[in-house]
Amino acid sequence: MKLVTYQHNGQAHEGQLLDGLLYDLTTGAPVSDYTLLAPVPKPASCRDAYAFRQHVAAARRNRGLDMIAEFDQYPIFYFTNHQAIYGPGPIYCMPDHFEKLDFELEVAVVIGKEGRNIKAAEADSYIKGYTIMNDLSARTLQMEEMLLNLGPAKGKDFATAIGPWLVTPDELEPYKVSPKAGHVGNSYDLTMTCKVNDINVSRGTMADMDWTFAEIIERASYGVDLYQGDVIGSGTVGTGCFLELNGTGLLHDPKYPVQWLQPGDVVEMEVTGLGVLTNTIVAEKSDWSILKLKK
Repeated sequence: MKLVTYQHNGQAHEGQLLDGLLYDLTTGAPVSDYTLLAPVPKPASCRDAYAFRQHVAAARRNRGLDMIAEFDQYPIFYFTNHQAIYGPGPIYCMPDHFEKLDFELEVAVVIGKEGRNIKAAEADSYIKGYTIMNDLSARTLQMEEMLLNLGPAKGKDFATAIGPWLVTPDELEPYKVSPKAGHVGNSYDLTMTCKVNDINVSRGTMADMDWTFAEIIERASYGVDLYQGDVIGSGTVGTGCFLELNGTGLLHDPKYPVQWLQPGDVVEMEVTGLGVLTNTIVAEKSDWSILKLKK
């Protein structure tokens, strides 16, 4: 089942896509002339994890650092701004965001029922569905604030895009594979790609997640309640952002042409079984900079 939130006549409604047609969940009637919103426009919370070893290892290698051993000991996550969720369509960015503006290609789950102290062995039953996530990142803001060993915060809190719809787990059964050795929980071989202005820039697979969503949920729910509608991202797939791609390119060629997102860029993320999430980067009409406020 593909579940959506859509706007029609200025109002938000919940719907279901079936054979290319959208039906309102309340009335069962087909709907035309609608705009897709984020499948969960106002989640109760939004966490983002760090589940792909390839991405973490490459990012550290590109900075001349060894892989951190703690990655293999437990899954980690941070809280991002659940009030800055976008669906398909334009994403508005301030001038400082364009100081090394980046995409991050991810998959996210939406929690379907309340739970606390959930064990990984049963955590998949708490997942209502899966969707594509673009964890946009203002790298200059991010790197500056993280020098103080706190964050990410301002470098991440301005926009997270999810969509175009929420796919229930039963639809992904044909893609199920075994998790990595020593891990538990459902794993799926879903090809993940990203295009910027119709040029392929990233390709990976969800099967490369080292930590499963079940294991991430186990840690996230320890001592706290998870609620219906909470969103949890996977973290970036290997090659899934310009930060990693630029660093790897420069490592092999000092003249590598680095790339960051610019106003007007169109970002298309496609994941097998989950659809295509398309966003256009738009510059806010402002010249205000907090980077210039530094003492």
